[in-house]
Amino acid sequence: MGNRLSKIATRTGDAGMTGLGDGSRVEKDHLRICAMGDVDELNSEIGVLMTEAIPEAIATEMQALFLRVQHDLFDLGGELCIPNYTLLKEEQVAQLDAWLKHYNDTLPPLTEFILPGGTRAAAQAHVCRTVCRRAERSIVKLGWHDTLHDSPRQYVNRLSDLLFVLARVLNRAAGGQDILWKNQNKSD
Repeated sequence: MGNRLSKIATRTGDAGMTGLGDGSRVEKDHLRICAMGDVDELNSEIGVLMTEAIPEAIATEMQALFLRVQHDLFDLGGELCIPNYTLLKEEQVAQLDAWLKHYNDTLPPLTEFILPGGTRAAAQAHVCRTVCRRAERSIVKLGWHDTLHDSPRQYVNRLSDLLFVLARVLNRAAGGQDILWKNQNKSD
């Protein structure tokens, strides 16, 4: 494979257009580009999460999980970049389902909504979750206008759930607990 990144500053986007992986050009605010940007932002936020202090007991498994997710998100971005192309596989969605089951089984049931927070790592996992939900909305919106495979939409939907669960796991592994929402309008 040749060097595809030999020149970064091409100036071809100065007029507000950008190239897709199939060679076509679209506006930089095209729904496809917006979805790609949201996925890229999510990948970057997960990179930030990986720099946070993760409890030693789960650090190795979390780092491996997050790195796998980053690779999957790169596949997702590639699939979005090339219309009618498939990179993200059903197996990648199935892996998220397996992780969800595994980590959910380690947690007590929720009795109330929780607030983002606790440790910095858990709070960053919640930031990743909210960016993931935005990426999901962008992918769904793109899907109303262009044909998309199911896996991209399913992947971000499962990933946002997993990030919520992992925020809880990160807090518990650090010796903390969920921060429960308390309805201020409710009389006790």
